[in-house]
Amino acid sequence: MTYESDLLRLLEERGHLHQITDPGALDACAKKQVITGYVGFDPTASSLHIGNLASIMLLKRLQQAGHRPIVIMGGGTAKVGDPSGKDETRQLMTDERLAANIAGIKGSFERILEFNDSETGALLINNDDWLSKLGYVEMLRDVGPHFTINRMLTFDSVKTRLDREQPLSFLEFNYMIMQAYDFLVLARDYDCTLQLGGSDQWGNIVNGIELNRRIDAREVYGVTAPLITRADGAKMGKSVDGAIWLNEDALPAYDFWQYWRNTDDRDVGKFLRLFTDLPLDEISRLEALEGAEINDAKAVLANEVTAMVRGLNAAKSAEATARETFAGGGAGEDLPSFAAGNGGARLLEVLTGIGFTASNKEAKRKIAEGAVKIDGDVILDAGYVVHPQDGHPLKLSLGKKKHGLITV
Repeated sequence: MTYESDLLRLLEERGHLHQITDPGALDACAKKQVITGYVGFDPTASSLHIGNLASIMLLKRLQQAGHRPIVIMGGGTAKVGDPSGKDETRQLMTDERLAANIAGIKGSFERILEFNDSETGALLINNDDWLSKLGYVEMLRDVGPHFTINRMLTFDSVKTRLDREQPLSFLEFNYMIMQAYDFLVLARDYDCTLQLGGSDQWGNIVNGIELNRRIDAREVYGVTAPLITRADGAKMGKSVDGAIWLNEDALPAYDFWQYWRNTDDRDVGKFLRLFTDLPLDEISRLEALEGAEINDAKAVLANEVTAMVRGLNAAKSAEATARETFAGGGAGEDLPSFAAGNGGARLLEVLTGIGFTASNKEAKRKIAEGAVKIDGDVILDAGYVVHPQDGHPLKLSLGKKKHGLITV
């Protein structure tokens, strides 16, 4: 359908739309008034990763279209654990660990969203504020009657685990009820009428909508974004080395920048639409570049995303390091580094210690493959001992894309 509201038009043209519970009604509502929408994030780590960035962008688009975003920190729901997409029970965390994770995550939202006292200023709220105050009998009596076991068993998050004969604890089974209750509280206390999330959250979102309708006869809406996959079919957010974290202390800015610079040619346009604010006509120009020129578009993508997530200085520094490393043959100061002792260090230990390989066994294999270089020279000896000199670090390379420094 053709949308009339700035919100749904923006989400559609940027590639964020997958499912909407009532497109016509939401479109009309978003056109005539400022609406409040939220996305929930369970603080299961001290940093979010780029898989979460797609959901943060939903809130950013909401604010750009003149509406109010709410970030829900799942301090309460994280005590239970979302079974969606999981084959095993999550590890339970202490209140102290959850508080530390929330503190680590907040900075990412503060860089991307505008938090102020205006009508569209973002809010950050912890659902533990109300979930931990609920009495068990109260929850069963007031909310439990609106959920049937029959229907709960049909949701993918439950059905998949049962089909695979993986254990699903009663604790996790309650997650969807708690998330639905979040929507009820937010609708009552903040006049929140929209929940957004990834496509795997569709069932949880629908539960919240139905709970609002049954208890308060309130009409609220849901929007999900498509699962973001790369052109090779892999789920976005992972690399061969693990998650691409948003926080600097979890992943250096250079490595973050380099992930986007290494984007597949076929994904450049899609990622520019999803993760940058560049005008659509400029994105069309960039994605049409061919041959070596497409690398210019990838550099733009890397700069834009890094500047948004890490800051402009981090983007400039990472680009300068890449330019010096790849074009100039040098070794930029932002490269990851490994400090060897005065007596040197075994190359196997350096490769694993700097994070290029997961184990000494993998490092030995890479050396045997001729993939390891020091200052441009291929090293084939697995017992090689590296001896950097003070003031003269050595450049370590694994393949064409991984580079680091070995210092004293």
